[in-house]
Amino acid sequence: MTIYFATHESPIGELLLVSHGDALGGLYMPDHKYGPRIGIEWRRDDRLFGPAKMQLDAYFAGELHRFELLLAPRGTAFQNAVWQALNAIPFGQTESYGALAARLGKPKASRAVGLANGHNPISIIVPCHRVVGANGSLTGYGGGIERKRWLLTHEARVARDRPLDR
Repeated sequence: MTIYFATHESPIGELLLVSHGDALGGLYMPDHKYGPRIGIEWRRDDRLFGPAKMQLDAYFAGELHRFELLLAPRGTAFQNAVWQALNAIPFGQTESYGALAARLGKPKASRAVGLANGHNPISIIVPCHRVVGANGSLTGYGGGIERKRWLLTHEARVARDRPLDR
């Protein structure tokens, strides 16, 4: 199976975009904890990722609050449920792992939610960076805590200065 990829410069480093066809299957940061390695079966195709790149640029410019892309993350049923629930966390806000677990109907599964969150293959677009510890602390992030802090600070600033419903 051919895996398509492209890279894209961003304020938090070069991003790796991955697809198995028509939908985005991955967005990884440099040194991403669970990121893939480009293999010989991978094919670069920048045109395939045009909409994702445009929306990422708009997000980083503070002009986009919600991504509208066809996504195809690969994971277990539980992981997919967690990743889907992440999209309900509003731009510029955070939610604890425990609150996310409770919202999924599994209030004792905060650690499992944390593991699934950490394996989210589509960073930024599926906003795993918006999940924090019960006391509001910044806990693990596949792209690194400094990038998580940058993303949360960026969103808080944009939400305060440029409230948009996009």
